[in-house]
Amino acid sequence: MEKDKTSQFSLKNVPLPSCIVDEEGKIIETNSLISEVFVYDGVKDASFFALTGVKAEELFAKADSQEYAMVKRNDKSFKIVTSSLEDQDGKKLLAAFIDITHLEELKNKYNSTWLSVIIVNIDNYDELLQENSEKEVSALRTDIDKLVRDWGEKLEASVNKVGKNQYILFAEQAKVEPTIEAKFPILDEARKIETSSDFPISLSIGVGQRGNSIAATEEYAESAVELALGRGGDQAVVKQGGNVQYFGGVLQSVEKNNKGKSRIIVHALKRLIKNADRVFIMGHRNPDMDAFGSALGLHKLCKMESKEAYIIVNSFGDNLREIYRAAVESENYKIINTEKALELVTKDSLVIVLDTNRLSLVECPEILDCTDNVAIVDHHRRAEDYIAKAKLAYVESYASSTAELISEMLEYVVPKKTLNKFEAEALLAGMTIDTNRFATKTGVRTFEAASWLRRAGADTTEVKKYFQTSLEDFQVKAKCVAGAEFYDKEIAISICEGQHEDAQVLVSQVADELLNIKGIKASFVMGCDKNGKTVLSARSLGEINVQLVAERFGGGGHLTTAGAQSYESPEVIKEKLLEIIGESKEE
Repeated sequence: MEKDKTSQFSLKNVPLPSCIVDEEGKIIETNSLISEVFVYDGVKDASFFALTGVKAEELFAKADSQEYAMVKRNDKSFKIVTSSLEDQDGKKLLAAFIDITHLEELKNKYNSTWLSVIIVNIDNYDELLQENSEKEVSALRTDIDKLVRDWGEKLEASVNKVGKNQYILFAEQAKVEPTIEAKFPILDEARKIETSSDFPISLSIGVGQRGNSIAATEEYAESAVELALGRGGDQAVVKQGGNVQYFGGVLQSVEKNNKGKSRIIVHALKRLIKNADRVFIMGHRNPDMDAFGSALGLHKLCKMESKEAYIIVNSFGDNLREIYRAAVESENYKIINTEKALELVTKDSLVIVLDTNRLSLVECPEILDCTDNVAIVDHHRRAEDYIAKAKLAYVESYASSTAELISEMLEYVVPKKTLNKFEAEALLAGMTIDTNRFATKTGVRTFEAASWLRRAGADTTEVKKYFQTSLEDFQVKAKCVAGAEFYDKEIAISICEGQHEDAQVLVSQVADELLNIKGIKASFVMGCDKNGKTVLSARSLGEINVQLVAERFGGGGHLTTAGAQSYESPEVIKEKLLEIIGESKEE
């Protein structure tokens, strides 16, 4: 519609329900067909926004363009096409309503018949075989099979068993939506199946939807179930293109009894090291004791293979200062920054990422574009921005720490006497900090790895010195604990005042301390670092999944230990936390 003088324009000439709107959003004129959109009187002189929910500024922004707003009224769907009108009183707008009800119905029907591909994986199948008798295993197989097939019947899906511990289902999207809205109750039903094991049955479910082809949709499902498994299992992941939703995740990851995978991984890693011209080892930005200790351990492996190795560290907090100083003074390790690493790296180099699997968190993301030889060793649940190009990925969320995984790997290839005392203590320090001094997220393998490090020369008294804090930091933590607020008598929230160089360590230690209060099931502590960024640390005893909360702020972690960083103030983060807690209570 071309611009025209309002005085020369008549709505009688428009064969569609139409009205004229002024700059304030007031309807100043309508035609008789407008009753097809609004069934009541008094449309003239009314607010366009009040009638449609569409703001006047949005209408004017879309005028004379190919864009249009949508509105549903009178059991019909309309798209609003707009055109500018001008007169001596200023700008006005013609808004015409085009009935697209039939098209919307066709679109909804088309969308509802999209194919959904669902992959169901039994997480702890091998452990169930080991922990139960042959008769019990047979009964469990029957119970699990019935559970999945009954669910498939509700979805009107085809159900196919594709392995000893996996099923694939094909269903219409409309049939799957109620299950998604109900947050996959099959996860709860699986945990109710009785076993002789000291852990329940858990499932990982990946749902792929809206791919450009059946093959693409199946790839979405495979990617989704990998994401669910990488995050520790016992959850469902729905993937529609770039959109990913997470459900469940209330169980701790089950510790694997068999160490065979560690042996396989370390030999595969040795081959990658041998084939590289040099090796670059890095953790996450602002590395902690786990990331740095693991890096020192892997540096030893590279030296045994007579390979030039570099540890990339740009900056670190006071918590790492003592062990970093000791590493530099020993002159046994080549520690460089990002700038130097980018000068030295070639396409034949190997980059090993430790203690994170997220591209957005690594110390030097640019180096990953310089070579296709990338390996990951991590104990965090797999994130959405996972480093997909890795040739070797050892991501085990059951492990207490990356240092535990590295220690197990080194045990197979490095004689105890070869690992020096400092390296053993660095690895033990990493395990100690990530387990809150072996109080949380520890399994049999955690203590076995710690025992091996102790035999390799690690002195627990020396390790303890790495965790000493200044009097000022001690006073800040005490004030933060004293200032905590409690919600529903089970959730503690506190804010550390001011800016602190070691904010990440301070808030995590306060969060750990608050869990010692009787009745507290989860704690959330915020504080600002020296750059003004807010650091959030979250802890729980297992009933509340703090990882899902941290992910709402762009972070991640585990069921019981998680964190995030944000440029929003601690006070804003606190308000959002209260909203999330309120939402969870309503559910």
